[in-house]
Amino acid sequence: MHKRHRIFIAINLPEDIKKTLAFYQNKWQELPAKWVSPDNIHITLEFLGDLTDEELGEVCLAVKEAAQRHSSFSISLNNVSYGPLPLNPKKSPKMIWAVGEGNKELADLKNDLEKFLLKSIRFSPENRKFALHVTLARIKEWEWKRIDPEERPEINENIDLLFTVESIEVMESELKRSGPVYTILESHNLGE
Repeated sequence: MHKRHRIFIAINLPEDIKKTLAFYQNKWQELPAKWVSPDNIHITLEFLGDLTDEELGEVCLAVKEAAQRHSSFSISLNNVSYGPLPLNPKKSPKMIWAVGEGNKELADLKNDLEKFLLKSIRFSPENRKFALHVTLARIKEWEWKRIDPEERPEINENIDLLFTVESIEVMESELKRSGPVYTILESHNLGE
């Protein structure tokens, strides 16, 4: 049996941005949530799931091709809140996240990435609209529901974080008991 790799394509954040977001994580440690390790904080562009070695090679070529077509650009994160907010108020939010405004450069990069991946591997892009976000924690739903709604802290912090995206990475996620471990398999600079 061939080893399969759990793969996603990401934008990794600069260390100073990760440190700032970790500060916000520490504000709500009492919440019933699985907090993302500050080292693992990133923006997922595409989650590809389990791939063979051959598929992984094709993905790396596709990511390189997409990266070459784009120049570096800036991303702004402007709010930390619960998300995505459920349509039904009786349901719990799924996570605590930092969100930002999407921009044309990011949308174009994501579209090219999907186009090149579709040519390379069997891949099903998500049908929902891309929401620029950084997951800080995943809410533990059954514990969340046991907290009185009036006791749940309000999370709605305006932030002003701006950084430049200079590369995109092919990442592997290994699920361990202590949580996922992410490894950069390849990094491709934009505009090379």
